[in-house]
Amino acid sequence: MSGTEAGPGSLGRTPEFLLRLPGAGEVDRARGVLLDAVGTNGSRKFRILAGSPARDREMPSFSTHFAGTARTRAGLKRKGILQPSTRWPGWLEAAEDIDCGSPSFAAGVLVGAPRNGWVDWKTEADVPLSDFMEGVRSGPARSWLVRGNNVSGADLVQKLWRPEGRVSLAAPRLRQGVGQGVSKERLRAVVEEDWGTTATYNQKLELVEELHAFLSRMKPGDTVCTLSGGRLYVGQISGPAEQTASDSGLSNLRRPVEWQSKGHPYDTLPEEIKQRLAAQHEVVDLTVVQPYIDGLGLTDEELADEAVETERDPSGTTPALAARRELELPVPDQTLADKLLAHDVGWLREVRDLLWDEKQLIFYGPPGTGKTYTALELAEYLGGGAERVKLVQFHPSYSYEDFFEGFRPREDPKTGEVAFRLTAGPLRELADLASREGNHHIPHFLIIDEINRANLAKVFGELYFLLEYRRRSVRLTYSGDDFLLPPNLFVIGTMNTADRSIALVDAAMRRRFAFVELSPRTEPTRGLLRRWLGRQGFDGRPADLLDALNSRIGDEEFLIGPSYLMKKSVHREGGLDRTWRTKILPLLEEHHYSESFDIAKRYGLDALSRSLGDGGPDAAAP
Repeated sequence: MSGTEAGPGSLGRTPEFLLRLPGAGEVDRARGVLLDAVGTNGSRKFRILAGSPARDREMPSFSTHFAGTARTRAGLKRKGILQPSTRWPGWLEAAEDIDCGSPSFAAGVLVGAPRNGWVDWKTEADVPLSDFMEGVRSGPARSWLVRGNNVSGADLVQKLWRPEGRVSLAAPRLRQGVGQGVSKERLRAVVEEDWGTTATYNQKLELVEELHAFLSRMKPGDTVCTLSGGRLYVGQISGPAEQTASDSGLSNLRRPVEWQSKGHPYDTLPEEIKQRLAAQHEVVDLTVVQPYIDGLGLTDEELADEAVETERDPSGTTPALAARRELELPVPDQTLADKLLAHDVGWLREVRDLLWDEKQLIFYGPPGTGKTYTALELAEYLGGGAERVKLVQFHPSYSYEDFFEGFRPREDPKTGEVAFRLTAGPLRELADLASREGNHHIPHFLIIDEINRANLAKVFGELYFLLEYRRRSVRLTYSGDDFLLPPNLFVIGTMNTADRSIALVDAAMRRRFAFVELSPRTEPTRGLLRRWLGRQGFDGRPADLLDALNSRIGDEEFLIGPSYLMKKSVHREGGLDRTWRTKILPLLEEHHYSESFDIAKRYGLDALSRSLGDGGPDAAAP
């Protein structure tokens, strides 16, 4: 029954397909063909051809989660249809053709472990079986949530889906003849005509998305999940969509599904899956958490065993196993403390612990205390590189659209026409990077410089909620996506206490951030300049002058930080005097703007030098 090979999507006879078994080495690939016959639930049947090899052992939990496949495999071994191979010692071999309910069922029988037959059965030219299904999109398998536990008060999961091997979508008003592969544009017109005034504008938008996902985006081999009775049930779509008459009108659109034998208690699910299940839609794309779904019910040892035996991944891991890697923040060591000239590595470790606990932190203090530099260096160290750190600077005109997402004018590269398009801001870009598959255990950092200079309520919008509730999602204003801040995204802000806009930082923001002071009166800032001067081989007199200056400033929020004097240009001839006159004194003039006294007489180098008992600013030069 090998037939003549047809192109993907052809209605003609499909070719012979091959399956590479895990750890097979020199063992031949199994052979099979897709049959025209259809099972009771609508799945296309699949025939394993005689002489195909099979693995002689099973995954330990196979019989628990895939009881039907395990029973069939055991029966074939008892009957001698799957028997010890003489060609491949240590393997089994099919003594005759074996007809199975679906390609995935056939692959599971041969491997003794769950397999996506629509992807794993391939032609000699390496084209997957799913590409030969009419009206089915090519591409990798996806995961979906379809709700069925409360369809007009009925639990279809237990009454229809699991007993009959199906998943369905209620569409009682949908006209006949709207089949698999229909375009979204066509569906918009159909929904508008068929539902008319019985649905609101938003309800029609939801209907179009649900119908398009069910009819056109889902394909055989995709994973489907549903909730019922406090458990998550997982299955694999095993055939095309069909429209059928339903007396109750609750299951007009159906797809065949091979459900796993047992569900998974909701309380035991990974938080990443729970977050996505909270989305308030009937059909939800769960592909972003597919590795977590693939690992449900399997131990680390089972996943590791599969990774070793799977020749497709020479790294010895799988996405499901990688998804279990825990997020970690490196513990700062003395090397980082020396680089930052911190007085004690323990202070850096405390900051690291605050970030781990709170996810958000603000360095605050007077100007020149190294807030931004410390934030950047710490983030690059904890994140493992500059590529995982993004910096933005707030200002009075900064908005939500700048920060997260909004419609921005963009030029079409082909036509040159300018149109408004939804554009991601720095936070959305970094969140998308942090939540990308394989990145969940890697810390990513957003540095917000001068965080208090913007209207924070306007900039953050609904993100205020997400800063506090990292395990929850919200519907976004512009895109309408369900969005959550990934747990591996950390935020470090800097705040200049000399800036009067600090009053804009409301109690809601203060509650969501840990605050760490960087002040010239406390370590690590207090002795920073003296440590830097010693490392550079300069005289310590500038540190004495800065201490004397800050002792004369009554308001702690307006103290002068050491960064102004931590430049080699300051310590050339005349550099200290020039820096004092052009950078430090103007700051103090602004502070005392409404007061009538001589700034230079109180804060100038001459006055400070005399208080220290030397001859003036030249004496302080190196």
